[in-house]
Amino acid sequence: MPLTYSNYLKLDQVLSAQQPLSEGPEHDELLFIIIHQVYELWFKQVLHELDYLQQKLEANDTPRALRTLRRILTILKTMVAQIDILETMTPLEFLSFRHRLESASGFQSHQFRELEFVLGHKRRAVLVYYPEEMPARRRLEQRYQQPSLWDSFLRYLAANGYPIPPELLGRDVSQPIQPSPEIQQILIEVYRSNPALTQVCENMVDFDEGIQEWRYRHVKMVERTIGTKPGTGGSAGVGYLQTTLLKPLFPDLWAIRTEL
Repeated sequence: MPLTYSNYLKLDQVLSAQQPLSEGPEHDELLFIIIHQVYELWFKQVLHELDYLQQKLEANDTPRALRTLRRILTILKTMVAQIDILETMTPLEFLSFRHRLESASGFQSHQFRELEFVLGHKRRAVLVYYPEEMPARRRLEQRYQQPSLWDSFLRYLAANGYPIPPELLGRDVSQPIQPSPEIQQILIEVYRSNPALTQVCENMVDFDEGIQEWRYRHVKMVERTIGTKPGTGGSAGVGYLQTTLLKPLFPDLWAIRTEL
C-alpha cells in the first residue's frame, strides 16, 4: 500500500479513539474527550522537547537550547488557549455526562507526572497511584531517577566556566529542587556580564511562568465548571489544584530579581 496522508498519520486509529460513554451521546462529551486527548499529545511533545533541551544544555549548545525553549513556550501558549475552548461548556453541560467518568481523573495523567519530574517537582508518593505492572509506572520510575532540567542547566553553567558547587552538580537528583544562595550569586554574575546566558535564563523564567499560568487557568476552569465539588475519581478537585499555584519550578531565577 502506498504511503498516504491518512495512513502516515494513522487517522483511522486517531479518529476512532473518541468513544463517548453517555447516552445519546451528550453533545459536549466529544469536546471533553478531544480536548484531553490533545493535551496528552502536547504533553508527549513537550516531554520530547525537554529531553532534547537537556541534551543541548549539557552539550553547551546555546543556539539550539534557545530555539527549543522558544518552541516549548509556543506550545505552552497553545495549551493555555485550549482552556478557552473547554470553558465554552457550561457546568450543566458537563454534569450531563460527568457521572460516566466514574474513577477517571486528570490526576491520573502519567505524562503530566513525568513532566513534573523532568521539571524537578519530584515526590515518591505520587508513584503509588500507578501499579508496578503498568508501563506508566516504569516510565515514572525512570524519570524519578533521571536528572531534572535544572540539573542540566547547572551543568550548562559549569561548562561556561561558572563555579557551581560540586555538591550541587552531584546532588541526589531524585530529590526536589531547593533554593541555593550560592547559585543565586552566580546567576547575578551571569545577568551582569553574559548576555547570551542571560537569554537562556530569561527563557527558563518564561517557561516557569508559562507552567504557572497553565496551572492557574486550569484551576479557574475547574472552579467555574464544578465549583468546590470533589474531583472525579475522588480527588480533592479545586482544593488540591489551588495548592499547586504560585510555586516556581526554578526558585533561584526568581529570588535574584530583588538583587539585580
